Amino acid sequence: MDYKTNHTESLNSCIPNSSKAVQNFSMSGDLSRMSYGSFIMPTLFGIICLLGVIGNSLVIYTVFKKSSPTSSVPDIFIINLSMVDLLFLLGMPFLIHQLLGNGAWHFGEMMCTVITALDANSQFTSTYILTAISIDRYLATVHPFTCTHFRKPPVAIIVICVLWALSFLSITPVWMYAQLIPLPGGLIGCGICLPDPQRDIYWYTLYQFFLAFAIPFALITAAYRKILLKMSRSSEALMSQRSTRAARTKKLTCTAIAICAAFFICWAPFHFLQLAQLAITYPTLPFHCAYNVAISLGYANSCLNPFIYILLGQNFPMRLGVPVTPAAAGHATPKGIKNFNGDASESGQPLLHLVSVSGR
Repeated sequence: MDYKTNHTESLNSCIPNSSKAVQNFSMSGDLSRMSYGSFIMPTLFGIICLLGVIGNSLVIYTVFKKSSPTSSVPDIFIINLSMVDLLFLLGMPFLIHQLLGNGAWHFGEMMCTVITALDANSQFTSTYILTAISIDRYLATVHPFTCTHFRKPPVAIIVICVLWALSFLSITPVWMYAQLIPLPGGLIGCGICLPDPQRDIYWYTLYQFFLAFAIPFALITAAYRKILLKMSRSSEALMSQRSTRAARTKKLTCTAIAICAAFFICWAPFHFLQLAQLAITYPTLPFHCAYNVAISLGYANSCLNPFIYILLGQNFPMRLGVPVTPAAAGHATPKGIKNFNGDASESGQPLLHLVSVSGR
């Protein structure tokens, strides 16, 4: 995440990363701001890092506990989403160290580029994968038979490779302009130095907003709207079947809504404040506080997704080896008969189902 600094004319040529947002606003004698930057925000980041590493590692472990983790499309998407979040979270201690050091960077220019790239890559790649999951669930629910040839593990692997490549292209400005920057007090920080900051800050902010939030969120919303409409039209048929099937459908609907809501709640404040700051010359204390809360929410998305899947996913407890009651797990099916939780277009049992698949 990036923030425009307003201290001096020389510093205006650079966009420090979010870990220095607090330092950019800190002034001598302002104890509340200093305490936030030196204690509250590092503590929040530490909690996010710890929970995120545990949650994403647990999801990855659960997927690889299978004999073949690439045997289903949902598993492929979920494990890559967890991997990109885990990669970012493993670099978070550097950002925490930077906060505790009043914005100073002590790890050299190469690590500055790598950590800043991991930050930006987490935003883009996780958003792209979440969009791909939504489209996959749309195809599985709304077009369960006509799109089966697209919903195969080899196709999903190709899609994931394309998304990773697209993400690396999307963060080209980071690769080009991330470098060490001077900070007040003779400190050396890490940030993005744009060639023409007065002009480039606008296209860079809009570039982030549309590519990492607006366009993916529009696709996700459209996909889940179609999914929920399809499920609502099928509700009468589902209610006439076993009660466990109806309960499962309701649970999957909640999962779809939770994923969309978590994405919007975590990322909307940051991106909207990024747009707002373009019109602000000297940010006020309320804006400063709101911005740092938005940064924390955005980072929290990296640890929140695994817990949504763990709490609302159907098959996770069984994969983890936790006993579940028949009412929660569904009735066992005779040997040789495919479980109704599975995807007809996939081999193996998917880890997580974000929506139900009608007509199966």
